[in-house]
Amino acid sequence: MSSVAVLTQESFAEHRSGLKDTEITGGVPEDEAYIPTYLEAFPPLPDKGAPGERSGEPAGAWSKIRPIKASVITQVFHVPLEERRYKDNSQFGEGEEAKVCLDIMQKTGAHIELSLAKDQGLSIMVTGKLDSVMKARKEIVARLQTQASATVVIPKEHHRFVIGKNGEKLQELELKTATKIAIPRPDDPNTNIRITGTKEGIEKARHEILLISAEQDKRAVERLSLEKAFHPFIAGAYNRLVQELSQETGARISIPPPSLLKEEIVITGEKEAVAMAIARIRAIYEEKKRKTTTISVEVKKSQHKYIVGPKGNTLHEIMESTGVSVEMPPLDSGSETIILRGEPDKLGPALTQVYAKAKSVMVVEVTAPAWLHRFIIGKKGQNISRITQQLPKVHIEFTDGEERISLEGPTEEVEQAQAQIQEIIKDLMARMDYTEINIDQRFHRHLIGKNGANINRIKEQYKVSVRIPQDSDRCGLVRIEGDPQGVQLARRELVDMAQRMENERTKDLIIEQKFHRTIIGQKGEKIKEVRDKFPEVIINFPDQSQKSDIVQLRGPKNEVEKCAKFLQKLLVELIESSYSISVPIFKQFHKNIIGKGGANIKKIREETNTKIDLPTENSDSEMIVITGKKSNCEAARDRILAIQRDLVRIKGGRRMKERSRREDFFYKDVSTKKIQQITREHEVQIKFPEREESASMTHYTFIINPFLITVISNSLHLKTTLVNFLCYEILLQSCLLCTAQDACPVENGSTSPEADSVPRKCDIITVTGRVEKCEQARAALLALVPVTVDVEVPYDLHRYIIGQKGSGIRKMMEDYEVNIWVPQPEQQSDVIKVTGQEASVERARQALLDRVRELQAEQEDRALRSYKVTLSVDPKYHPKIIGRKGAVISQIRKDHDVNVQFPDKGDEQQVCDVIVIWGYERNVEEAKAAIEQMVAALQEMVSEDVRLDHRVHARVIGARGKAIRKLMEEFKVDIRFPQPGSEDPDKVTVTGLPENVDKAIDHLLNLEEEYVRSTHTYTYLGGGDEESRGPAKGFVVRDAPWNVSGSKAPDMSSAEDFPTFGSGVAPKQTSAWGPKKF
Repeated sequence: MSSVAVLTQESFAEHRSGLKDTEITGGVPEDEAYIPTYLEAFPPLPDKGAPGERSGEPAGAWSKIRPIKASVITQVFHVPLEERRYKDNSQFGEGEEAKVCLDIMQKTGAHIELSLAKDQGLSIMVTGKLDSVMKARKEIVARLQTQASATVVIPKEHHRFVIGKNGEKLQELELKTATKIAIPRPDDPNTNIRITGTKEGIEKARHEILLISAEQDKRAVERLSLEKAFHPFIAGAYNRLVQELSQETGARISIPPPSLLKEEIVITGEKEAVAMAIARIRAIYEEKKRKTTTISVEVKKSQHKYIVGPKGNTLHEIMESTGVSVEMPPLDSGSETIILRGEPDKLGPALTQVYAKAKSVMVVEVTAPAWLHRFIIGKKGQNISRITQQLPKVHIEFTDGEERISLEGPTEEVEQAQAQIQEIIKDLMARMDYTEINIDQRFHRHLIGKNGANINRIKEQYKVSVRIPQDSDRCGLVRIEGDPQGVQLARRELVDMAQRMENERTKDLIIEQKFHRTIIGQKGEKIKEVRDKFPEVIINFPDQSQKSDIVQLRGPKNEVEKCAKFLQKLLVELIESSYSISVPIFKQFHKNIIGKGGANIKKIREETNTKIDLPTENSDSEMIVITGKKSNCEAARDRILAIQRDLVRIKGGRRMKERSRREDFFYKDVSTKKIQQITREHEVQIKFPEREESASMTHYTFIINPFLITVISNSLHLKTTLVNFLCYEILLQSCLLCTAQDACPVENGSTSPEADSVPRKCDIITVTGRVEKCEQARAALLALVPVTVDVEVPYDLHRYIIGQKGSGIRKMMEDYEVNIWVPQPEQQSDVIKVTGQEASVERARQALLDRVRELQAEQEDRALRSYKVTLSVDPKYHPKIIGRKGAVISQIRKDHDVNVQFPDKGDEQQVCDVIVIWGYERNVEEAKAAIEQMVAALQEMVSEDVRLDHRVHARVIGARGKAIRKLMEEFKVDIRFPQPGSEDPDKVTVTGLPENVDKAIDHLLNLEEEYVRSTHTYTYLGGGDEESRGPAKGFVVRDAPWNVSGSKAPDMSSAEDFPTFGSGVAPKQTSAWGPKKF
């Protein structure tokens, strides 16, 4: 086995400590300013002694120098054949063992070499740094050697000492013995510790665990109950006596603080040390109980704090000088009695000191106007800080709303502070003024402006301070303070602003939400024009999610009225331009309506100023929708109908000329199948009237326009209206049953007025056959005639039935092959008319009723979900309720199915402490209770500041905050570190329940102590920041040979004084096991 000697931090520390402990120093104290002598720094080599002297103690300082440990070490260990996991030697150096070694080398950074011994055992040599070698050894044992296991039993209370702090002791033990040690959990009653590894490692681990347990067996814990009044005598002044006892006996003594009414003193340590400490404490107690007596004095409660002093230092001072304990009543007690306990001859001097301390502080009040207090304090406390820095023992207290300042401290210093404050007051009164104006509280937020813009401008412009009360104060008094001239100018401007706002008016306009986007325009261009026209008026549109029709105007009364009239006029124009007509046009004529390249439809749109929508090519719909003003829509409709009429006449005229006897092509042949089916099914003969010349022309008009039908058969007179039917094949079939007359087109779903028609010869259809068959045939013919049904639908649901841009109503009309007429909004009618064949109408009616039920259910659900409550919570708790990245409040919303809204920090109009919850009533109440429970828990929490060296903050926080998050989760507290550039960079705030905060602070202080110690060690060994070291001073010694007169210091750059050794090539290192095999 070989090793390489390299200087490490640890070995250098031990080496240096060996030098410092040498007897040559003669007891010189160790500090950084100490300069060693030449002999101390460079001790001479020992003289060669006689052979007999070698057995004695070596002389000289070199005997004190400890050997330097190597940073790179080599360990060799042997795995017997029977314990080898892979016993196949045919592929030695290339098999599984080699792969495992390569993997371990990559993981640990150590170098591993394998060789086979004569007994076929495995010899392993591991080279590297100590940590790497230990980790590699553990991996090798676990993966190349068969594992055994054993158990060791020690008392349950000793397990924590085996684990060590944060598990460090257990990890060290596992690495040292190359084993795996399993310790049962604290809540597990089992006391067996299981060790897994090699036999040798198990024995080592077992031995170490038993040693730890044996060491703990020697320790003891004793509790000693003594009267609380005698605890100060045991602790001594400044706790020095108890500290001396701990050092002398080696036991740890814990005395409860004076504020804790507990008589139990706890002593821990080794049994002998504990027994010795108990004996000493009892001796002190018995002596003081025998020798001491008490006296009681009355001192004003307000003076007690001066007797106690800062952190109880005055009481310790009295105890140190007189040996008398001063017992103070609790702060929350009304008692003014102070008890002095001590030896009779010492009570007199102690009482004198108590009275002196009580009267050592005086209290003075200085009169100053309350509005002047903050100017006396100065910006960021500059003025008052100057006084307190000069006179640190003086306490200055300002009381809000009172015209007095309290000064407390030593008499001389209080008089000086009083003189300085009176001088400041005199100066301020000479050059400052104030005024108060009463402004209605509802105008305060407008005075402040968005993000304080208005009030900040006034402050900067007039160099004044303006104090506006909080909304919660319910006060309208605004106070202006500063230079007299600036105060008057600021007052005038604020009064003018308030008067303008009193003249303001807020008006709500009802504008349907569907028009909001049109009024606003693309990218707000149109509403910008309106705002430019009325710059003093603020126009607020509701959010789309609110589904509100209210548009709010706010500004001067006259301007608001003008703006309202302008918007109403604009709304009328929009309503007029939203008038729509649906016109049925044969699908084959749509391309003619559009024209080549859209020329026809574009021309109609431009000339009539309307919007014309045609169905897509894939759609079965034939309806063309025209939107715009009524007169323009009618003009566009007439032009479109004229185009279709011309197309129909052209095609119809050609057929009549070419086929003189087949002019009934549209009139008869199209519906032949329907008529023949009725004839076959009912075994009747149907005879239609002879057509007149005019009838053939009426046929084409009838196809294009909606019409009026009258059917007479077997003395039955049926009169009905066919409106806007969707399918033109059925229209053609209906033409065989009736005579059509031109009627007015449909406008917004309205029907033409009924018109009586006198039966004519051409109106009579003759059905011949058996009576019952004729009746059935008549019914079948009448079934082809459309019917109209009224459906009751509440007026407020009509817009949901129609849908966005009429999509809902169009889909229903297409699905059920009916026409649905919805009344105009101004009619506010609840009747919707459905027209079509009876079966289709019934299905459409049922669908409408189902839709109404759905909408009513949605309305009811919306009403139930609109239950809202407000909860007033201090804004400082809001971040805790919201949680990190909103996790806590998101969970509340998810668990209770509610919406929770917090006030916007930038919105000054909102009350800053109100949380709004809305949803179902039960869910809202549960969510409110959950938040109140959280707030109650937060209110129980306390915040304590602890000072941690800012250099260790980063290590406490950890990479990306992992360490501090783990710590906060463990102790259930919140820990806040100061921001960069903070005035107090060492202050850390811990928030949580009191017991958790105390534990967390203790843990933080322990971490600080460990980190600072390691930092000092690192700096001591030469680590740390290069910049912090300062310029190198070199190595300085005293009494050096070159300090003798006539001598000079050697020249470091001289080749003669410091000759250079020859630089040969270092021989290549070879392994003790020969060349590598893998």
